[in-house]
Amino acid sequence: MEGKLGHWAFLIGVVLVVVAGFVPDLGHIKVKWTIVLLGLLVGLLNITSKETQEFLIAAIALILASNAAGSMVELGSTTVSILGNIVLFVFPAALVVAFKTVWRLASEA
Repeated sequence: MEGKLGHWAFLIGVVLVVVAGFVPDLGHIKVKWTIVLLGLLVGLLNITSKETQEFLIAAIALILASNAAGSMVELGSTTVSILGNIVLFVFPAALVVAFKTVWRLASEA
């Protein structure tokens, strides 16, 4: 059940990130919190300990690239909005996975 919930959280999150970028009315705070909560679910349910390193490297790359590209004016407001939503989706998942990793490493010591 957890695997399916995590899978759906990821799919819904990705769709919501893109749709909210195209529809300015979806920039509402409730939608942003929904994106964050879906990211938390992805971090909690989708990422196994074997996938931790790859996920965290990919998350860092996505966050840095999104932030760097978001500052480019010529990209347009829709693209900048989608990139901001990507950060909103990825950072809570990365935070959870990083915390789980630190916890696991501290427990092994």
